[in-house]
Amino acid sequence: MIEIKELSKYFNVGGKKLHAVDNVSLNIKENEIVGLVGESGSGKSTLGKCLVGLHPKTAGLIRYKGEELPDKYSTDDYVRLSSEMQMIFQDPYSSLNPRMTVREIIAEGLKLSGLEKNAKRRQEMVAHWLKKVGLHADHMSRYPHEFSGGQRQRIGVARALIVKPKFVVCDEPISALDVSVQAQVVNLLNDLKNEMGLTLLVIAHDLSMVRYISDRMAVMYLGTLVEEGPANEVFFNPKHPYTKMLVSSNPEPDPKKERQRERSLITGEVPSPLDVGQGCRFASRCSEVREECHFRTPAKSKVGDGHSVACHLYSE
Repeated sequence: MIEIKELSKYFNVGGKKLHAVDNVSLNIKENEIVGLVGESGSGKSTLGKCLVGLHPKTAGLIRYKGEELPDKYSTDDYVRLSSEMQMIFQDPYSSLNPRMTVREIIAEGLKLSGLEKNAKRRQEMVAHWLKKVGLHADHMSRYPHEFSGGQRQRIGVARALIVKPKFVVCDEPISALDVSVQAQVVNLLNDLKNEMGLTLLVIAHDLSMVRYISDRMAVMYLGTLVEEGPANEVFFNPKHPYTKMLVSSNPEPDPKKERQRERSLITGEVPSPLDVGQGCRFASRCSEVREECHFRTPAKSKVGDGHSVACHLYSE
């Protein structure tokens, strides 16, 4: 459904190029959930926003169902593609307009795209989707400040899914929520995916959650994709040193095991995205670094069925 080929997105910062996303290639199949993980600042959210046209891409191409998407969306592109592609944003506070009621927020997509021109029918659909995401129909007359973070995130889910899109980017959908409601939102997304046949790109920090909900997992570091494969394979059998350290930092639910287990801690500083230089971008922090890592960029190597890694340890 989604084909990303050599996608790059740079920002101009003080006359220099900030490499937010650099030469990323990734495919997402129909009715598949792909989890995108990595540290803060690795380019995950920027990649997601490029997919739905919120950031114009610098280079590369994005295809949706075989159609090459424009570098920069026009108003007509947004209207045409809004019923196909949607995004659930990371911050449930700033992503909802405080001056609009919940009814107006959720129905806005239907109104702007012309999918439902009848106001009464739009209100009925808003009530239906509020119930579907675990809220009440009488909530539609309230404003965002009257809800908790978890409830706001559910409103964001309803706003994205009421237009019945085929592909949804979920940008850190649970990071701003209490642990008690994180599982509810994850299970809600999983249920809606099965019910509606959705294709999801789930951006997150929590590797356990990503492994639980995803079919495949992709790992980003400083704008590049370093590992990709089946979710269980990447989580339980990581190949790239960075992925190993990410998995190692994931806490064990058993306190005794957590105190006893050994960790692979990441040392060193993250290179500046304004000056990425040559070679592997993880070289300055890698415990298994080689000389060639500092001057030669590693290519993707297959290490299993559908499992690939960009690391010189596997290049031969």
